[in-house]
Amino acid sequence: MNSTTTSTTNSTTNSITDSTTIDTTGARTEQAVDVISGARERIDTLDDRIIGLVQERMAVSAVIQEARITSGGRRVHLSREMEILARYRDALGKPGTSLAMTLLELCRGRV
Repeated sequence: MNSTTTSTTNSTTNSITDSTTIDTTGARTEQAVDVISGARERIDTLDDRIIGLVQERMAVSAVIQEARITSGGRRVHLSREMEILARYRDALGKPGTSLAMTLLELCRGRV
C-alpha cells in the first residue's frame, strides 16, 4: 500500500456514517465518539457525587439552623453567607457567586 491508499483507508475507518451516533455526541469520527462517551461517563459520575455532596450540605445546614433557632438566634446568619459568597467568587469568578447563591438557597430554604 502506498501512503495515499493508507491515508484513504484510515480516513474511511475513522469516519462515522451512523447519524444516531453523530446526533448523540456531535462527533464525526469513532475516536471522537470514544473520547466524548468516556468523558460524559466521567461527568455523570462527578454530577452524582456533586448532587450527593449538596444533599449532605443541606442536611448539615439544617442541623446548624435548628441549633441557631433553638438557642434563640435567627435561622440565617448573613455574615456567614457573605463569607461563603466571597469564597466561591474567589475560587470560581463571577459565576461562582451564582453557584453559591443557589447552594445557599437550597440549604437555607426560603427566607
